[in-house]
Amino acid sequence: MSGIRSLNGAPDYQSQYSGKRCRSSIPEGDSSMPSNHSFRHEVRIWTCDLLIAIGVAQFIIGFLYRPILVEGTSMAPLLCDQERIFINRFIYHFEPIERGDVVVFWYPLDRTKSFIKRIVALPGETVEIRRGMVYVNGDPLPEPYVPSQYEDVRDFSPMRMPSDSYFVMGDHRISSNDSRVFGPVASRFILDERCSRTGP
Repeated sequence: MSGIRSLNGAPDYQSQYSGKRCRSSIPEGDSSMPSNHSFRHEVRIWTCDLLIAIGVAQFIIGFLYRPILVEGTSMAPLLCDQERIFINRFIYHFEPIERGDVVVFWYPLDRTKSFIKRIVALPGETVEIRRGMVYVNGDPLPEPYVPSQYEDVRDFSPMRMPSDSYFVMGDHRISSNDSRVFGPVASRFILDERCSRTGP
């Protein structure tokens, strides 16, 4: 009978047993655990998907929206001085300009500057201001966006808007350079953009 013997010639049963235990303790490999290659493949897929999502988001933001910096307080309290906002660049390709919209336009007296104001009167309408109250076509215009402390009680004589122009005003009436000063804003000067806030 073959076997492993100790130095004294006696069979070494403990060595045989230990050898069996040693051989049986070697892991055979768990097929349920993913290999390193499979794990790296999954990481690459997730990374690729994440990069694509980030790229698409950046493209949409850059293509549809334009960040601008507000300068001045004429649109307070809606917009504050030095506040950063985004403006939708193509909204008016799909929707008409409406009363109450806050729009960006080229300053009629200096085309190198852009202003942000609120649409008060539409083309063909007649606007008038009596003791701070705005009237459009003879009807008072509700303006909840103008705080009482920002009201301007001066009068403005009736003015009819040309067929392609808008009457714009700032919400901070006592410190706004608007259509009361430079007149109606032609539609060609209004950028195809609508203001939207980025924060509270």
